[in-house]
Amino acid sequence: MDLEVRHLRVLCTIAEAGSLTRAAASLGMTQPGLSAQLRRIEAMLGGVLFTRGQTGVVATPFGELVLDRARAVLPGIDGLMSDTARMVRRMSACDHVRVGSVGAPLLGQLVRSVKAVLPDAQVSTRCQHSPVTLLDELAADRLEAAVLGDHPEQRLPQRDGVVLRPVAVEPVFALLPSSHPLARREEVPLAALVDEDWAVPRPDGDRTSEYWWSVCATAGRRPYAPYEAEGRPLIELVRAGLAVSLCQATFVEVPGTAVRPLAGNPLWYRHVLAWHRDGPLARHGGDILRRVTAGYRDIRAAAPAYARWYARHPHSTGPGVS
Repeated sequence: MDLEVRHLRVLCTIAEAGSLTRAAASLGMTQPGLSAQLRRIEAMLGGVLFTRGQTGVVATPFGELVLDRARAVLPGIDGLMSDTARMVRRMSACDHVRVGSVGAPLLGQLVRSVKAVLPDAQVSTRCQHSPVTLLDELAADRLEAAVLGDHPEQRLPQRDGVVLRPVAVEPVFALLPSSHPLARREEVPLAALVDEDWAVPRPDGDRTSEYWWSVCATAGRRPYAPYEAEGRPLIELVRAGLAVSLCQATFVEVPGTAVRPLAGNPLWYRHVLAWHRDGPLARHGGDILRRVTAGYRDIRAAAPAYARWYARHPHSTGPGVS
């Protein structure tokens, strides 16, 4: 009979319980059965491990030696089993794929791409304001893939096991009321917007507005931003003529708004696809990246302001892009 991991667990349970009766109940065994197993373990190791008394059992010096080694070994074995089980789940859990997105236009492309490579999988989505929150959920095995975003001067942090692949880098455009005098221009100087009232995204978890202000500082001062909003509320503030803002180049004008490039392209946004290195999408990562990138090109062509800008700058990839 060879010593097994289960024998070490039995010894630790007896020591923690301080009683063969309580240990047997914890292990789902009878007390006589546990006593017989303890005798076999002691015979195998060559010494008495516990002394028995009226109040329970106490480890002998020999038993303390064995318990010290067992307590050092078992956490590593438990970690090994947990890690391998998690990896097996990741590699085989293709029946349900969880994907996430920030406020960017690529979520639909990601879902379509996953369905193309895993046609039988159920796909669910989760959206967050912060790309770092989604990155943490990927690292914690709560998502299989996500479309994220960052800026050239504020790159996403690395997370163990998470693969980050750029999809595209695009300029940031101005979002104006359609009645604004600057909306008649083909391009808008950033300095011309500094004196306007601004609507900006909330700062928690996303450094977008911080990036905007760092660039606006080159125009002389930080703009006044009385309105904190995003998504539809931000658009409504702009439509009402109350504020100006900035937007992704892929944003399509809605009635009452005008999207215009910023002169000199001072601000940029990077779309990033992320997946877990050990997840069920890992072997499809390259294929999904190609599909999402092709979808992005279609989105770019369908955004009039961006399509016009791209026709003039077909080879521009933005700063710091390799």
